[in-house]
Amino acid sequence: MHNYSLTGNTGKALSVGVLGYTGYSGAELLGLLQNHPAVRPILLSHRKADEGAGLARPIRCHGTPAEPIPEVSWGPEAVSEHKLDLVFTATPPEVSMEVIPEVLARGARAIDLSGAFRLSAEQYHRWYNAEHLHPGLLKDAVYGLPELHRDAIRTACLVANPGCYPTAAICALWPLMRSELVDRSAGIICDAKSGVSGAGKKPSSKTHFVEVYGNFSAYGILNHRHVPEVLNNARLAECEFSFTAHLLPIERGILATHYLRLQRACRIEDIYDIYRQAYGNCDFIRLYAKGGQPSLRAVNGTNFCDIHCTLGNDGKRLVVISCIDNLVKGAAGQAVQNMNVMFGFEETAGLI
Repeated sequence: MHNYSLTGNTGKALSVGVLGYTGYSGAELLGLLQNHPAVRPILLSHRKADEGAGLARPIRCHGTPAEPIPEVSWGPEAVSEHKLDLVFTATPPEVSMEVIPEVLARGARAIDLSGAFRLSAEQYHRWYNAEHLHPGLLKDAVYGLPELHRDAIRTACLVANPGCYPTAAICALWPLMRSELVDRSAGIICDAKSGVSGAGKKPSSKTHFVEVYGNFSAYGILNHRHVPEVLNNARLAECEFSFTAHLLPIERGILATHYLRLQRACRIEDIYDIYRQAYGNCDFIRLYAKGGQPSLRAVNGTNFCDIHCTLGNDGKRLVVISCIDNLVKGAAGQAVQNMNVMFGFEETAGLI
């Protein structure tokens, strides 16, 4: 565990705003913040982010706050009036791009849970099929996967919280790709499956109960918008990586299976040593090195990423399974983890 003081660098409770608190990730985030020992959350209502919905309870209940949570209308002046140290935006990308420049201009820091600031302007245009409204901010945004970018996150004013699928894939692949042990010419396959909450709260025909119940389907084949996040952070070229997402008829959780070929024969102990070296100071990575395999039941409701490796008899065929809760480590929990790093709290504060 990292030796940070519970009250952070300022010695006082943080005042944090939550914009987009009626969505699944936003409600989960609010539930975590309610139980954080050094945070005072404030709800920020926005005409687009919270349209047509009252305050949603977290999917996983974290308890009832001792005092009602203040709710105010969003506006740049709210950052100053309520002396916000940080604003979370659990909003669509277009809302995040509208709001975050105003948050930063008022002197607060920001953690964005959308895809608005995760990519380059060129990548955003290609994968989101839209022009980025503030490309100048992208150079200042830090990709918020603490296991990789903890030092940069500490001093960042804007953190781009990773997507759920990329979190599972990057955590599984990054240690191996930086070791240069993988045979890139053989390609890397990621076969990932997610619960329906990963699609967000907005209704669609694909996530309708009748379509999902008793069904299992693939989507975003080779063109899922989360792909470039994996490429950028796991050190992969697009031609080396094949990703397919699948929709499970369950509420939450992601299980991703990765297929790789190694350049030389290895022992399974050598593979796990690579992961131990990469994640030796990481509280939320759990390695299943001796018996058992990751499962949704083991991670759901937690901020852990569980990883298990299986090596073929030839010592070259490798299968890596990673498992996370898409709403916690894949969204709200990781956002709180980033906040803890940014403000000098123990990284596990409010999460374990």
